[in-house]
Amino acid sequence: MASDNHMVALGFGKFARADRIFALERITGEERGDGQRTRVWIDGVADPLIASRTEGTILRDMGQEAAIVGPELDEALDLAARLAAAADAGRVDLSDLGRRARRLLASTTSSASE
Repeated sequence: MASDNHMVALGFGKFARADRIFALERITGEERGDGQRTRVWIDGVADPLIASRTEGTILRDMGQEAAIVGPELDEALDLAARLAAAADAGRVDLSDLGRRARRLLASTTSSASE
């Protein structure tokens, strides 16, 4: 999974050298939330860092595009997870969900036409 030594943003001011990242794990369930998307294991660091970015975004930044299906899938899964959690809690922000869905659809249309 290692790439060259450029820095990869993990979110919230955290960075790691791409060639030091050796594992990524999507955070799921109740652990996943704002600022908690991916566990990132870095060579020489005992515990994983918690990244606010998805593993797909981190992989793309590392130059590992072939390892991911596409950013649209990540966004769609995130949107679906947020909708399900909000519905379970009895509070659905349709304005936010509509905005995110329109952005996702626009990005899908853009990449399909390129």
